[in-house]
Amino acid sequence: MKTSKIQKLTIAALFAALTCVATMIIKIPTPGTGGYIHPGDALVILCGIFLGPIYGGLAAGLGSALADLLGGYFIYAPITFIIKCLVAVIVFIVYHKLSVIIKPSVIRCIICGVFSTSIVVSGYFLYEFFISGTGGAIASVPANIIQGASGLIISSILLPVLLKIPSFNNLKNESKF
Repeated sequence: MKTSKIQKLTIAALFAALTCVATMIIKIPTPGTGGYIHPGDALVILCGIFLGPIYGGLAAGLGSALADLLGGYFIYAPITFIIKCLVAVIVFIVYHKLSVIIKPSVIRCIICGVFSTSIVVSGYFLYEFFISGTGGAIASVPANIIQGASGLIISSILLPVLLKIPSFNNLKNESKF
């Protein structure tokens, strides 16, 4: 069954809301940075896998940026939007390109998580470098690595569960180049 644009937009809005909530609801403060580790990155990865580059990128970026806005991290909202959009787009590309050579979806998801972590760490490092200088940029790296690793683990656990739901499987199959 083909998913209509309205259905896909609705699912993207739900993913954006879930990303926002997952980012805000469980916060583990990171010492010295003023930031926090959260499971929202898992949903950013899943946005890319299930919704494709456009809907997935927008859902990931909007949900994550909204969490920054609602959480009082206003200065990070624009860069968060850009980084998380980029993560979802790259995850989409990598996940679907790897489907030709790697069949297990969990393995592809783990590889996507590595790409995701690299983008998040480098993106926030560059941003922190301009905002806080070298010291602030370096201080953010360990927390962003842990955050990315937690997103990788959580998304790898959630993906097989979601793939058992027919409507999610249809979404994934429709989100191709």
